[in-house]
Amino acid sequence: MVNFNDIMETITMIQDENLDIRTITMGISLLDCADSDIERSCEKIYKKITAKAKDLVSTGEAIEKKYGIPIVNKRISVTPIAMLVAASGGDPVKYALTLDRAARDVGVNFIGGFSALVQKGFSAGDRELINSIPRALAETQFVCSSVNIGSTKAGINMDAVKMMGSVVKEAAELTKDNQCVGAAKLVVFCNAPEDNPFMAGAFHGPGEPDVVINVGVSGPGVVRSALAKLPADAPLNEVAELIKKTAFKITRMGQLVGTEASRMLGVPFGIIDLSLAPTPAVGDSVAHILEEIGLEQCGTHGTTAALAMLNDAVKKGGVMASSSVGGLSGAFIPVTEDAGMIDAARKGVLSVEKLEAMTAVCSVGLDMIVIPGETSSSTISAIIADEAAIGMVNSKTTAVRVIPAIGLGDGDELDFGGLLGKGPVMKLRPQSSQKMIDRGGRIPAPMQSLKN
Repeated sequence: MVNFNDIMETITMIQDENLDIRTITMGISLLDCADSDIERSCEKIYKKITAKAKDLVSTGEAIEKKYGIPIVNKRISVTPIAMLVAASGGDPVKYALTLDRAARDVGVNFIGGFSALVQKGFSAGDRELINSIPRALAETQFVCSSVNIGSTKAGINMDAVKMMGSVVKEAAELTKDNQCVGAAKLVVFCNAPEDNPFMAGAFHGPGEPDVVINVGVSGPGVVRSALAKLPADAPLNEVAELIKKTAFKITRMGQLVGTEASRMLGVPFGIIDLSLAPTPAVGDSVAHILEEIGLEQCGTHGTTAALAMLNDAVKKGGVMASSSVGGLSGAFIPVTEDAGMIDAARKGVLSVEKLEAMTAVCSVGLDMIVIPGETSSSTISAIIADEAAIGMVNSKTTAVRVIPAIGLGDGDELDFGGLLGKGPVMKLRPQSSQKMIDRGGRIPAPMQSLKN
């Protein structure tokens, strides 16, 4: 039996409340493309991606037309390219250019996996790939990059943390004539998941199947709209219950799309990532959900508690609606991509320190934060280390995606346009962390790692 009210509710969510499928992402293993000759390896990669993903975009469009559900992005994630560099040697940027060409030819908007996993140290290919990231991101349009520098089981590789501070800065400098977008396509992780469908941090982990479809849902506007109908004096347990029920409805739509895409493409269905992913569009903001809960503005006292409740309720509702939940799954707080966050940052209510506290209770981390262009690489490394420590100790995924706005400082704004949005340059502490970062080495794994 089809419930007419349920149909009308879904139509309202899509038309008026910005409900969408944020991405269907095809994960493709490139392990069988490894070759001692980098040119042959690149040729194998191009052929495999274009063969496996040739119908990805058209399938997404067909599902949109059939069900009336917007699918905003169609994307690809691949095996961490450092693994292929280990076999072939040579200039890793050749792999990036191959990925970019394949992405363009199949019509996706991003391809992720120009990545390295170095949480416990560097193996063959890792240093070469990391050092090539700034050039790779400057010379490509669709390629995204990520590096996992820590985990609860391994601790934090502080040598990699030091490297990534310089890499982030150089990625911004090489793309300073294009809004420093190189840094916006680069994520530094602790406890990176292997099945994340969201960019810029998506890669296809070595434990994943040969090809898989993962789906990322999104509906901050739907949650806010539901909360707006509650009485102003409704207790917080009722607020959490309503969020949970709303997340269930959002995730069921993602389950439908994932199942249908899997069937049409003849590819296994992997996971639903039920993260609330905002956009700069009015009415599609996680910050506005927190304000609907009762904060005058996101960033004020009480923000972390409200976000913790939101994140938990989203997980509880979403996990009951899908056969397989994975990826990051929570509430994203990317400053430049969230209208409410942008406003709060402009007014100085939302600080980097408050954002760091918020990342302890939600996914994913310090995301899309514009920082002064003169910020030193050691300060960027220290920000990465702080965020990695939160993830390591709390056994959760954390990440850093900061954009040094070359030539800009306090009071200026960087405008990417589109999904990446815009945002003010946020203040950082002026005191140096250089001595700590220069020590290098490794922060040992915490007691939480000893679970066997």
